[in-house]
Amino acid sequence: MPRQLHLSAAIDATTDATTDATISPAIDRAADPGRFDAAHYTGLARLAERATLDFVTLDDSFTAEPRRPDALATLARIAPLTSRIGLVPTVTTTHTEPFHTSISLNTLDWVSEGRAGWLVGVSDTEAEARAFGRRAVAPADELWAEAADAAEVAARLWDSWEDDAEIRDTATGRFVDRDKLHYVDFEGRHFSVRGPSITPRPPQGRPVVVVPVAAADLARDAPADGRARVDTAIRYADVVLLDAPDRAARLTAATELRLRSGEQLRILARLDIALPDRAAEERLLAELSATGTGVDGFHLVPAAAERDLAALAARIAPALRATGLLRSGYPGRTLRDHLGLARPASRYAAAPVDSPAESPAESPARAALAEVTR
Repeated sequence: MPRQLHLSAAIDATTDATTDATISPAIDRAADPGRFDAAHYTGLARLAERATLDFVTLDDSFTAEPRRPDALATLARIAPLTSRIGLVPTVTTTHTEPFHTSISLNTLDWVSEGRAGWLVGVSDTEAEARAFGRRAVAPADELWAEAADAAEVAARLWDSWEDDAEIRDTATGRFVDRDKLHYVDFEGRHFSVRGPSITPRPPQGRPVVVVPVAAADLARDAPADGRARVDTAIRYADVVLLDAPDRAARLTAATELRLRSGEQLRILARLDIALPDRAAEERLLAELSATGTGVDGFHLVPAAAERDLAALAARIAPALRATGLLRSGYPGRTLRDHLGLARPASRYAAAPVDSPAESPAESPARAALAEVTR
């Protein structure tokens, strides 16, 4: 039986892959009253869910864009209106505090019952830096090093509550077992974070981390920012969205990523699609059915999201299922289930517990934590 594909889709695409002309994802821009209606994104996510895609992504940045809503807030809004599709917003690490990023993504994971992911982004423009007024724009390699630190902090904060930290004992009035909350004590070049988090551990343990990588980033002569992006992906990504110009480059890049990261990494190749007719659908089906790609599946970037996702759900997904390349349903409830990724244990739960206990009076740190969790 062939290995089943992992598929995802962007619901923010505005470029027609066949003409390079900017168009609306669902309707003509001239008639578009704006895309701040949650129904628009809900409809796209439901089409992706009908096609049993693993997840959808929604792009975001700090650049002013009249037609683009906040990605994280939008996906949080549509989470209760969907049931299985993974929800992966772009959340930028530059000019933001990693503590706030971690709890926002944690909240999305709770609202969606374990379907949240995080597409890591950075802000590298002067205009965006001026909008915040905190610092000048930094070199891209430094921004990605900062993003790596943010991913490390987020993972520690998600782990800082053990899975059974909540006890909700009404008889004693205790909500948490404070011995199962932990400081993260991160000290890095860009920030320091003590923790613990203010939200319980996410349903998935840790939301799925997604990092975009270009095949050129893996070249021997890759620029510093590309090397830093790859380093972030190798250290922290559960999923890489790989942008490669052709099949050969895709295979070479995917092989290098697996050698450096291991088999647990899911690699999805970015694929621009435009499906105005059945001939285009047949070409896409052939591309998706090709063997020897080196990747686990594809991240589809539609030219016209409503049209293309409808074609995907109605005809392409059933054709892939008929050949055994696409599952007929979801294997579980969480995004990690869809991707075949294990739920990670808290790093702090594995720590030794046989050391002598100390009272809050004996430990200033313990006393401070007691104040937080009282």
